[in-house]
Amino acid sequence: MLPYWAREFGASGLELGLVQSSYALAQFVAAPLWGRLSDRIGRRPVMLGTIAGTALSLAWLGFANSLAALLVARLLAGGFAANVSVATAYVTDITAEEERTRWMGMIGASFAVGFTLGPPLGGFLGSFGYDVPMFFAAGLATLNLAVGFFVLKEPEGGSQDAGATAEPRGRFELLKDVSVRRLFLCYLLFSLAVTQLENMFQYYMIDAFQWDVFEVSWILFGMAIVMGSIQGGGMKKLAERYPERVLVTAGGAIMVLGFFFVPVPGSVAWLMLPLFFLAVGRGVSQPSLMALASFQAEAGDRGSVMGTFQSAASLARIFGPAIAGLLYDFSRELPFRVGAAFMLAMTLVALTLPRGAGGKEPVPPAGEPSGEDTA
Repeated sequence: MLPYWAREFGASGLELGLVQSSYALAQFVAAPLWGRLSDRIGRRPVMLGTIAGTALSLAWLGFANSLAALLVARLLAGGFAANVSVATAYVTDITAEEERTRWMGMIGASFAVGFTLGPPLGGFLGSFGYDVPMFFAAGLATLNLAVGFFVLKEPEGGSQDAGATAEPRGRFELLKDVSVRRLFLCYLLFSLAVTQLENMFQYYMIDAFQWDVFEVSWILFGMAIVMGSIQGGGMKKLAERYPERVLVTAGGAIMVLGFFFVPVPGSVAWLMLPLFFLAVGRGVSQPSLMALASFQAEAGDRGSVMGTFQSAASLARIFGPAIAGLLYDFSRELPFRVGAAFMLAMTLVALTLPRGAGGKEPVPPAGEPSGEDTA
C-alpha cells in the first residue's frame, strides 16, 4: 500500500525511495542495540517492548495524514522490527547446536508464510482504504503482544541464566572477530543480491511479458511456498547430513545460476526454472547462514552477535533498491546479472567460514593454515 499512499501525498520518486529506505535504515541502527540490551536485561522484556512498539508504529501509520507522518511511522516501525535479532538470539538460547539450523529454518518459514499471505490480504483490505491494512496489522501486533505476554518465558541458558557479567560487545568490537566479519560480509552480499530481484522483478515482468500485479503475485506466492517448504521441513534432514558451510555454499551456487538465467527465457513457463532455483537456493542458504552466526555467539553476547549479523541485511536494503533501479534503467538484464555477481562473491567468501555445528573453529588469519580439509 505504501507507494500508492505516498503518491496521494504527492511524493516524488526520490521521496518514496526515502520513505522505503527509512525502514531499513532504522533496522540497521537498532538491530545490534536491541540485541545488546537483551543480553543485559533478558530477551522477554525486550521482545515484549518492541512488539508493543510495532503495534503503536502501525497505528501511527494508519493515522498518518502527511508524507512526513509516513516517514516517521516507517522509521519507528523499522526500529522496532529490528527485534528479529532478539528473536534469533532467543532461539539460540533454547536450542542445541545440532538443532539450530532446523529452527533457524522455521524462522525463515514463518517469514515465507507472512510474505505469502500478507500481500493479497493487504490488497483486499486496501480496497476499503489505505489505512485499513495498517490498523489491521496493528491489531495483529497487539494480539502478538498478548500471546507473548502469557506464553513467552525468559529462556534458560541466556545471558542472565549463564551468569555472564561481562559487558556485551558492540557492533564494531564484534566485527574485529574475523569469523563474525566474514559472516556479516556473506549476509550483506546475500541481501544485496536478493534486493535486485525483490525490487525489479515486477518491473521486469511488466516490460518483458506485460504481466500485471495480480499475475505476478502468483509467481511470488509459488516461490514463497517452495522456500517455506524447505525451511519448515527440509532443513532438518539437510542439517543432519551436511555442515552448515556446505549448505550455504551449495545454496549460493544454485542462486548464482538462478539470477544469471532470469533474463534469458523468452516465455514465462521457462522463467519458472531459474525462479525455482532462486527459491531453493535461498531456502537452503539463508537459515544456514543464520545458524553459523549463532554458533559464534557465547551466552553473554548472543543478542549482540545476532543483531550485528541482522544489520547486514538492513544495510543492504538501504542501498540495494537504489542500485537495482539504476541498473534497470540502463538495462533490464543488469540487476539480475549483478545479483548473480553478488551471490558468487558470497559463495566464495562462504568457503572460508567455519563448518557449523560441532565444528565452530575460529577462522585463522590470512596466511595461517586452518588444519582442516576445506574441499
